[in-house]
Amino acid sequence: MNVIEAISARHSYRGKFKDTPVPREDLVKIMEAGLSAPSGCNKQTTSLIAVDDKAILAKLHAVIDPPVGETAPCAICVLTQRINAYRDKCFAVQDYSAAIENMLLAITALGYRSCWYEGHITDDDKICDKMAEILNVPEGYELVCFLPVGKGVEEPAAPKKKAFAERAWFNGFGGK
Repeated sequence: MNVIEAISARHSYRGKFKDTPVPREDLVKIMEAGLSAPSGCNKQTTSLIAVDDKAILAKLHAVIDPPVGETAPCAICVLTQRINAYRDKCFAVQDYSAAIENMLLAITALGYRSCWYEGHITDDDKICDKMAEILNVPEGYELVCFLPVGKGVEEPAAPKKKAFAERAWFNGFGGK
């Protein structure tokens, strides 16, 4: 699958996962794709933790309420550091967003499914802090995203997208 095909095939998957393990070699490829993403002023503010140990996954799932991705055989947790880069600007959100998108495309290209869970774990209830404690994340890092990874039981339905002409133009807004 080339990158354009992966972009078209990638959809958020919120269904059940098969119990098929994800080989560590595939997890490494996925994480390398994430760490290859651009980073503002090359500050490399994004770090990753893959979790494939069933006991640790169970502890993570126990604090995620309501539950998500609980049948996935593994997950990747995305960490960020809020480091100023240029003129006191921090690009951590852009950095980890680019890393997550790269990983979602790699996940798709390798035949797996996932979903970007961020707001669900970073809301006022701060599930992310409980997850970070389970994973021994040191101070100075924030856990900002949870990506369950595995083979989907079913094919995800493609969301309806607005027509290209409603969202993209040439030479100015609304241009032809």
